[in-house]
Amino acid sequence: MIISIKNISKKYDNINALLNVSLEFNEGDIIGLIGENGAGKTTLLKIISCLSRQSDGKVFIDKLDTECDEYNIKSIIGYLAEDNPLYEEMKVKEYLIFTSKLYSLKNFKKQINEYQKLTEITDLSFRKISELSKGQKQRVGLCSCLLHEPKILILDEPTTGLDPKQLIHFRDLIKKISKNKIIIFSTHTINEVSKVCNRIVILKKGIIKKDISINETDNIEQIFESTIES
Repeated sequence: MIISIKNISKKYDNINALLNVSLEFNEGDIIGLIGENGAGKTTLLKIISCLSRQSDGKVFIDKLDTECDEYNIKSIIGYLAEDNPLYEEMKVKEYLIFTSKLYSLKNFKKQINEYQKLTEITDLSFRKISELSKGQKQRVGLCSCLLHEPKILILDEPTTGLDPKQLIHFRDLIKKISKNKIIIFSTHTINEVSKVCNRIVILKKGIIKKDISINETDNIEQIFESTIES
């Protein structure tokens, strides 16, 4: 599984949200996409997910063109948006059954039970989504993204609203499911990146400023600050 991004740009009127971005992601990569507000993080994630189209350039996912093969690409992507839209009048399990039917899953009961356990929301099954905390809603959204076992998981600010215990669980979960996937997530929680990712991409005003492999000894906050200030 390879995501190949070749010289893409995105314009909104006269504003460059992305400018000549080229990247390649491989199976097993956990990529942290970081940058200030307006850096282009969400725009890049939406283009990869076929939710928006670039103004120039190409994106290929295992040789499938995002502009021509939207249906096939969406079938292998799990996308959790920053605002995590959920049907709040539904109960959790009801929502997961609804989602599984959208994917036409045959063994949806098994899939739901498995990923409820994995995301630790089994005890929330019969609660209305509107009654849940922000962190609980995030876990419900993540569970729904995993039901069809996507090869690519894209998460836009997934740690927003999580308490310290939930952050630890999120890190462990991402590491556990990353083996056969490409996982890309944007975040403002810079310190979390070094604990989850094996690679970071820093964006500033739609331009890639740094694309590096990382380890736990790297001072990501210092790298980010020096990159953004340059």
